[in-house]
Amino acid sequence: MSNLVGKFQQLNLKSSLNKEQEAVNAQWDSIVKSGQIQAQLDELNLRLRDHAFILNTLTPTETDAAVFESVLPVIKDLLASSKDIKGHYAKYRHILRWVGYLQELLGLPSDSRVDINEDLELPREVLEKKKKDDKKDDQKPGPKEVKKDAKQPESKEKGPRGKPDEETLTKLREEAKAKKAAKKAATAQQQQQQQQPQKPKPSSIDFRVGFIQKAIKHPDADSLYVSTIDVGESDGPRTICSGLVKYYPLEAMQERYVVVVANLKPVNMRGIKSNGMVLCGSADGTVEFVQPPAGSKPGDKIFFEGFGDEEPLKQLNPKKKIWEQLQPHFSTNESLEVIFKDDEDETQKIRKLVNARGESFKVSTIVNAHVS
Repeated sequence: MSNLVGKFQQLNLKSSLNKEQEAVNAQWDSIVKSGQIQAQLDELNLRLRDHAFILNTLTPTETDAAVFESVLPVIKDLLASSKDIKGHYAKYRHILRWVGYLQELLGLPSDSRVDINEDLELPREVLEKKKKDDKKDDQKPGPKEVKKDAKQPESKEKGPRGKPDEETLTKLREEAKAKKAAKKAATAQQQQQQQQPQKPKPSSIDFRVGFIQKAIKHPDADSLYVSTIDVGESDGPRTICSGLVKYYPLEAMQERYVVVVANLKPVNMRGIKSNGMVLCGSADGTVEFVQPPAGSKPGDKIFFEGFGDEEPLKQLNPKKKIWEQLQPHFSTNESLEVIFKDDEDETQKIRKLVNARGESFKVSTIVNAHVS
């Protein structure tokens, strides 16, 4: 197949991009370069459901052409290798609409095109959110079920309906008393556990090596950078916002290795969802990146000494304040290495932040830094 981006450039369909569109362009550019486009088909279909083109422009852009060139063979193979053609048409209906337009615009030869069946009847696309009470309602018996149970005949062993004899009454009272005592004991145990919560371990936090592929200024926040960071995940890089404009020029944010806290709950920062945090040391108005050792790769696992065999939590629960309890114990020693020291730990052991090879992670100049 010829270079589709080159063909597109010859069409001279230029669109000026705002800062938000530039951020989206950077994300899809990284996905195309990573070769992980198939893992992003659902996200692309959702994007094209709400926008005619990827960057929400009136005409297609080079981003559409670049993504189209990667998507075209994937979609062709998907439709050719599956018996569930109708299912794939329904699932990726917006991608197919977009593909059909672009292959006509670019004048692709018939052997390079996706053969789209315009007459195929697809089920209506339903966009519904499940009600919160659905699960509760599913657990309750419906009126018919209750009625059915009520009509079930009495077992012959139970005898006719009526007042139970004294022996049965005594047994029922004892069972009720035992249940009440068990419930009381369980409540007391639960209250005791709540009053004495277990202190989280530093292994709860998912530290990883990250590589900033590209960073731009946040379109709506003067103090924030929006970075596209590879953390070694198969579904591509993450978007992470960092309040570092005051401390680093934009050129210093490009193509560098950093340490990422990867299991914080994603937060919306002025319209852009940030999925992680870049770890830095700070003191007296100076901020410095925590630097991975030479030879590090995106996705390398990082941990405090003694906790390397434990798996971090998939996501930190903000209500449990895990990060807030552990972070005050992060600092740097006289050798500028990031350490963890818990004054309440009986061993009083200082643990360095290391990788699987035992190499430590450092800041540039700050001793006794506040690390976060």
